[in-house]
Amino acid sequence: MIEDKPVNRRDFLGIVTWAIGGLISLGLAIPAVAYVLGPALQGNKSQNWIRLSSTSKVEIGTPTLFKAKVERKTGWITSEEEIAAFVLTENGRDFIAMSNICTHLGCRVRWLNDRQQFLSPCHNGVFDKQGSVVSGPPPRPLDRYEVKVEDDQLYILGG
Repeated sequence: MIEDKPVNRRDFLGIVTWAIGGLISLGLAIPAVAYVLGPALQGNKSQNWIRLSSTSKVEIGTPTLFKAKVERKTGWITSEEEIAAFVLTENGRDFIAMSNICTHLGCRVRWLNDRQQFLSPCHNGVFDKQGSVVSGPPPRPLDRYEVKVEDDQLYILGG
C-alpha cells in the first residue's frame, strides 16, 4: 500500500512556483511561435484582380501579350514581380487569358503569327492559339486565368 506523505510548506511553494512559471512560459511561448511560424505557414494566398489593359488594345483573332506588375508577399518578404498573359478574343466581347509559361519546364512561350501557334523554345512544345497542346512534351494546355471586364478594362484573377 502506498502511504500519502504530507506535503510540507517548502515543497508546496516549490510546486506552485514551478506551475506559475510554466504557465507564464507557455503564455509567452504560444504567441512567439505563432509570430515566427505564422507567415511561413500562410504561404502566398494572393488572389487579386490584376488590371492588364483596355479591351480595345486586344487584337481580334490574335493572342496579345500583356504584362503587369504584382506585389507578392511570401512570409516576411514583399516583392514586386512582373507577370505576363496572352489574351485572345475572336469577337471583341469574350476574352480568354493564358499564361505565357510552358506547362512542361516553365519556359516562356512566344506567339508565332505566321504559324498561328505558340512555341516553347526549351523542347519545341507547340500550342494552338487557344493554348491546347499540338505537339511536343508539354503535359497539358497553357494555364488559364479567370477574366473579367469592367469599364472597358481587362482584369485577370491571381497571377
